[in-house]
Amino acid sequence: MSVRLVKAPIDILFSEVETDKEAYMREYEQLSESDDDPINQWLKLARAKGETSDTDPVLLNLMVELHKKIDALERFLKNEEPKRVSLTHEVAIESIGFEHFKLSEDILQKGTVYYGRVSMPVHPKRDVGIFFIALDSSLAKITKIHERDEREWGAYLTARERVLIREARESKE
Repeated sequence: MSVRLVKAPIDILFSEVETDKEAYMREYEQLSESDDDPINQWLKLARAKGETSDTDPVLLNLMVELHKKIDALERFLKNEEPKRVSLTHEVAIESIGFEHFKLSEDILQKGTVYYGRVSMPVHPKRDVGIFFIALDSSLAKITKIHERDEREWGAYLTARERVLIREARESKE
């Protein structure tokens, strides 16, 4: 089986699903709803009412992100951490594909299903929950990812490919 992968400097925390399947499913669902905080709910309602039609969408999104940053800073100052399940392994992802990724270490057990949390280096930066199965000791296939997260994963992969193509072109010159 031939899988096309692109080098990507991201990390993953993961555990075997059998350890606590219910808790992992709950976190997976919570991570997908993380954009449904009060400011995003207000924004969706304002858009539905047509109250944002005269507003520059880029400026509006930047203001919403600024509001989220202030909320995150406030949570940090109050020492309020988001509740996340404890995962047993933390390792670097060496390379990614649209449905696959390869770890930098050989620590997977072939055929085992895992739940993982990836901190995506996109704007806004956030955690992505994924379920995956080990194809060998370091190669995994993503079996479950939210649609929005899948689009961001693909966009990140494409951006990494562009960077690597640009670097290869510059090294030839």
